[in-house]
Amino acid sequence: MTFTKMQGLGNDYLYVYGDVPENIKDLCIRLSDRHFGAGADGMIYISPSPAADFRMRIFNADGSEAMMCGNGIRCVGKYVYDKGYTDKTRLTVETQSGVKTLHLHVTAGKVKRVTVEMGAARVGSEQTVALPGGEVGNPHAVVFVENADAAPVDTVGPQMEHHPAFPGGVNVEFVHLIAPQELRMRVWERGSGVTMACGTGACAAAAAAVSRGLCEADRPITVRLDGGALEITVSIEGQVTMTGLAETVFEGDTALC
Repeated sequence: MTFTKMQGLGNDYLYVYGDVPENIKDLCIRLSDRHFGAGADGMIYISPSPAADFRMRIFNADGSEAMMCGNGIRCVGKYVYDKGYTDKTRLTVETQSGVKTLHLHVTAGKVKRVTVEMGAARVGSEQTVALPGGEVGNPHAVVFVENADAAPVDTVGPQMEHHPAFPGGVNVEFVHLIAPQELRMRVWERGSGVTMACGTGACAAAAAAVSRGLCEADRPITVRLDGGALEITVSIEGQVTMTGLAETVFEGDTALC
């Protein structure tokens, strides 16, 4: 099996073009291990699609399947263009959460940045979830705090991921406002733990900030994550676009099965 390790703001996955194998859970767990494997937040498989230009399937580091990955889909755009599977700079990708449109920004024949039309954001009502040691407010996955850098991401994150309020688990974003149209965010990702970035989480954080009146709609919002910054725009109608880097780390192959 030949794979390519790619990352978007440090949110790294192993990319494979082809069909998902039957032993994907075991394979993903073993290859994602950062000491005994290649090291990644999970694996992403790319294939042709009857509904779009390509299809992507995302598997977390624990082998569970995710519906969508914002940083991951940007790298899918870079992968298929740089490797010659397409010459389009506007293409569609089928995901478990619908078909997304990508706009590829090409420099010297290689994709450097990708803009993704993420679809409409649906912001739920504010709620409070009781956790051991206290309460956490406003989870849709997004928790507004005084200082995201000091937030208990690795302790409160897993508690919320497995809280009964979220039967299917949840990604948890800890966010604070730095300046007008600028957010700081750290993330606990369902199935992967603390990661450097989460594109869908950044979109959720921006949508929640607009809903709360902390940021303005129809203007770019910079979301600063541990791995770098994403530019998110939330329209008045709730449509979200995301722009950020996509980079290749290395190519590899394995006989692991």
